[in-house]
Amino acid sequence: MSAWIRKLIGTIALLALVVFWALLAMTLAQVLLVSASSLGAGLYSVLIGFGWLIPAMPPVWWMARPGSP
Repeated sequence: MSAWIRKLIGTIALLALVVFWALLAMTLAQVLLVSASSLGAGLYSVLIGFGWLIPAMPPVWWMARPGSP
């Protein structure tokens, strides 16, 4: 598979991941942060904010591989 096609597929996958992650974060915030303190809300925001990086790493590594000649 050429590098161009791999990057196109990876970009679409990452966009879908970001949309899904944002919707999940908003849903969980509505459920979990109703009566949370400001410290709890801040900790939630930090964890959710950095949490999407872990599932985003495999597609980025896959996209960064060299293409076939």
